[in-house]
Amino acid sequence: MHLFWEHGYEATSLAMLREAMGLTPPQIYNAFTDKETLFRRALTRYHQTEIGFALDALSAPVPTREAIRRLLLGAAEAYSRPGKPGGCLFVSGALAASPQAQAIADELKAYRKASEAAIAERLAKGRAMGDFAEALSVEGFAKYLAGVMNGMSIQARDGASVEELRILAQTALAALQTEGQNQGVSSKD
Repeated sequence: MHLFWEHGYEATSLAMLREAMGLTPPQIYNAFTDKETLFRRALTRYHQTEIGFALDALSAPVPTREAIRRLLLGAAEAYSRPGKPGGCLFVSGALAASPQAQAIADELKAYRKASEAAIAERLAKGRAMGDFAEALSVEGFAKYLAGVMNGMSIQARDGASVEELRILAQTALAALQTEGQNQGVSSKD
């Protein structure tokens, strides 16, 4: 998982995988069939072990603004953890995908779209609870937040510190506050 996270799908070679796992090529193929299957298992493991911050933030019984604050600040922390590759595997795993890896690029896109949909679902819940402005587009703001998080991932890959990522998160939160005030959302949300 860490190799794919750090180098992406295509740049992670069989030799790198063999060395990291201590397996011969036949053992790798016997266990995983092919590199694509191994990558998909790495994606599943990443989803199970590395994005808990997002799941926790979006499901927390808190006002929408607090859920989004937890989400963005959690991303800042997760994307810059010491001892782990920078950024998010779902973003960096196929940034440069050839046509031969289109199925992998599409799968990563599906993970990113699912994240965006989860954000939109939380915003819609906030709207139903009355703490997200009716005039704001749930889908549009979810796309904006997902874009911020994707940008934070790329910034982390480029070496941004947790403090720099927190500043990005705070800037996005300020945009939510400003837009909410312009649309009649109270500052207490």
